[in-house]
Amino acid sequence: MRLQDKVAIVTGASSDIGVSITERFVQEGASVVLLGRDLGRLKRAAGGSKNAVPMTCDVTSEAQVIQAIDQIMDKYGKIDILVNGAGAINDPVHLHKMPDAEIDRLLDVNLYGVLRPTKAVLAKMSEARSGSIVNIGSISSERAIPRVHLAVYSAAKAAVSMFTKAVAVEYARRNIRCNCVNPGIINSGMIKPYLEDPNARRVLEDRLPLNRVGEPEDVANAVLFLASDEASWITGVVLNVDGGKTASEG
Repeated sequence: MRLQDKVAIVTGASSDIGVSITERFVQEGASVVLLGRDLGRLKRAAGGSKNAVPMTCDVTSEAQVIQAIDQIMDKYGKIDILVNGAGAINDPVHLHKMPDAEIDRLLDVNLYGVLRPTKAVLAKMSEARSGSIVNIGSISSERAIPRVHLAVYSAAKAAVSMFTKAVAVEYARRNIRCNCVNPGIINSGMIKPYLEDPNARRVLEDRLPLNRVGEPEDVANAVLFLASDEASWITGVVLNVDGGKTASEG
């Protein structure tokens, strides 16, 4: 098993992608701590596995993040893997109509919600001189979508991509790797109701070179590889998992 005896943290673990990542990690032998704000959803995401432990933590709170990392260290004595999966997206409203409070929320979750857990685990990983961090970004960090107004979300995700590269280089000599997975159109979250309409789904699929919408498992498989020792010579990579969307003009 690829993650045998590894201790992993997944933030945003109750999301569709977070659930799939947790399932794959547990299947591969890891002990996984699921972080999120809603304990009930986290428990459902854990699926009753003894190797999946739900723990409430709001990544917008530095105090809660530090407390969670300390509790995990007390329980397991190490942290091998961090997956920064917590995220938030806005309704597609024009930037000039967006209240500052909404802008702050998007940046707090999508950018600082990656920085805070990363900062907290880097101290522990540095002592062990080992670790793998995988950030969940978005192809919106690379391309703007006509008539879908995500300027702040896209800016935050673009920052995550550069943050990934900077951390990878800064901590490489401590044997800590940092990579990023950018999902494309995935059958998860806000898009799921839209995909229930066969015509709407067909429109999206026709624009994808691989001719299908991605599933959470597609993202989870990429995260698993980058987190594992199979990727031990890969760091600073931003991997698009998007069915060929960013390589095409569609």
